[in-house]
Amino acid sequence: MSVRGSATAPDGSVGDRLRRYQERLEPVVTRVLLLGIFVTGLTAQFVKPVGDALEGKASLGGALLSLVGYVLYDTVKDLSSSLRLPSRDQVNSRELGLFVSEAFRTQTVDVRFLGYTGETLYNELYHRLEGLLDDPGPTRHVTIRVLVPDFGQPMTVPSRVGEDGKPIDDPDFRKRLEGKCREFDETLSGLAERLTALGRVSAHCEYRLYQGVPRDKICVFNRELVLHGLYDVTARTVLRSSAREHYDPKGYRTDLNVWSSDGAGGAKTVIATWNKHLDDLWGLAAPPPWRGPAR
Repeated sequence: MSVRGSATAPDGSVGDRLRRYQERLEPVVTRVLLLGIFVTGLTAQFVKPVGDALEGKASLGGALLSLVGYVLYDTVKDLSSSLRLPSRDQVNSRELGLFVSEAFRTQTVDVRFLGYTGETLYNELYHRLEGLLDDPGPTRHVTIRVLVPDFGQPMTVPSRVGEDGKPIDDPDFRKRLEGKCREFDETLSGLAERLTALGRVSAHCEYRLYQGVPRDKICVFNRELVLHGLYDVTARTVLRSSAREHYDPKGYRTDLNVWSSDGAGGAKTVIATWNKHLDDLWGLAAPPPWRGPAR
């Protein structure tokens, strides 16, 4: 893992660390309890002192029930997590961590993004992938696909703000943003390769480029939950090294509409439409210049 990636990803709060420890310990404790019930109940059927001590006539049934629970634990856990979110129709981009955590509770994780640089989502994915190195939990497969603008082409947004408010293409500013996306790609891809090499989780992360202004911010989790919002394309920023203003959308300020597969109305139709749209865009998108042919 590169030093740059470690510097970019902020340290989690104490609450976040405690939550991650709970997520790691919960499956282990649950399985130990279920196996303990199974072994105790089965022993009671063949060891008279144990059976007398338990004074139960349904030990075998309880043991078999606990064994079924043990086998079905991952399935039930995945189902419960799929029903947990969302409870609101709109969220802020600062809340992406909650959705990323829920997505990583399943065996097969699929995260897709279309937007600006994806920095807000990157920070959350970084922590989740890093956590899998220590304890993968139920996760066995991870796929991350990120679509960002082609910053190698002249653009109206991002751009420099002219004296009359008109956008002026700024190659240096675009190059700066491209470097940020390259760093994100290399860091996440490096973590994915390390996970795959360990053999417990197969992971793949890839960035590709789309043409046009970064207008939409779209996150799709496990093809069952979609977040969509619109950037403020007229948002401005001033670089420390210059007094010039730039049109620079602020992703962390973007509100996102929520569609879930268990939602009411036509949510499933909307999700299917977004899935197809991102699949099509991904097929048309080009690999970034920083990825060589071998990669």
